[in-house]
Amino acid sequence: MTDLERILPLWRALEAAGGDYVLATIVAVDGPSYRKPGARMLIAQDGRRAGTVSGGCLEAEVAQRAWWHTASGPVVERYSTVADDGDMPYGSGCGGVVYILLERRQTALPLLLALEAAFHARTSLAIGTILEGPQIARRVFANLSQPAEQTAQPSARPAADPYAPLHELAERALQYRTCIESIAPIAGAQTRIWADYRPARPGLWIFGAGDDAKPLLHLARELGWFVAIADGRSHLATRKRFTQADEVHVLPISALPAAAPAHFRPLASDAAIVMSHSFEQDSRILASLLALDFPLSYLGVLGPQRRTRELLAEAARLLGLPDTPQRVERWLEQMHAPTGIDLGAETPAAVALSILAEVQQTLTAASALPLRQVRAVLPAPTGTAK
Repeated sequence: MTDLERILPLWRALEAAGGDYVLATIVAVDGPSYRKPGARMLIAQDGRRAGTVSGGCLEAEVAQRAWWHTASGPVVERYSTVADDGDMPYGSGCGGVVYILLERRQTALPLLLALEAAFHARTSLAIGTILEGPQIARRVFANLSQPAEQTAQPSARPAADPYAPLHELAERALQYRTCIESIAPIAGAQTRIWADYRPARPGLWIFGAGDDAKPLLHLARELGWFVAIADGRSHLATRKRFTQADEVHVLPISALPAAAPAHFRPLASDAAIVMSHSFEQDSRILASLLALDFPLSYLGVLGPQRRTRELLAEAARLLGLPDTPQRVERWLEQMHAPTGIDLGAETPAAVALSILAEVQQTLTAASALPLRQVRAVLPAPTGTAK
């Protein structure tokens, strides 16, 4: 479960009760830090909080003084974890400095509404934020899916937009899928601004409702992913068996692939695992997925590659395509079969771990190398805030 999944319920409860709150957001770090820019924590007046801004060492200190710090409005506060820092360090052991934007409901509400909308729509979002001056915590959004009036933001920029640099920075962050900090003229003054890129919530479609789907569902939900279970066996694909799933679908297997669009609609950014252990189901589901107008970010098939070749040959027949070895080989190059990475997995839980590890690596384009090897070749950090 992600920080946002914990923050949103507490925020909605506070809104329903008419209570105020403080939102803490990491906007920059100098040196090593457990959490990176974009990490958030919500603090209620009664002491409840959701989300984290460190490995557990800063949260109490941030929460203790958050209301005092924001008495006159939003503010960026510096928190040091360096052992020899003149300011009292908080003992995280990371040895870095964290800069946290603290703000109350008045400016935090538009942001939380936008984050909630993007979370449920499973779309990416870029947030441009002013970090200093009289307009501190003023925001614009790029790729916002909900109506502008719900976020107290203008739906269209005027011809002479004083926040044009902020819009441009947010659009750049969205384009390059990264956080960006800059100095730009805002209302006639050079001002520090920051764009926070929030990727779309990952989605995982598990085609197969056997017992081995349960640990895969559990691990994916722990990561905060959207997870759907789909199977043609109505006695297995039930809410009672898969309470953690976002969606559970009973598929009309004999009507696939023609009927697929009416029963499941994955996004191009989603991952899919075919693991029903039924040749008929797996071949018809594969045919449905291969017939999509777009390739999925990850398509995996559980089981030996020999079986997958046979499934693909049947899928080609179902789609009315020539069954040639060349076509099957091209399809195999586009998918992960067998699904997962070599972890020596034998139990369902270990198999689920190996599958999700490969999905995560594919979605993030990470190296999957041991961190001791990756860190050995990385340049020393230069810092992002002064």
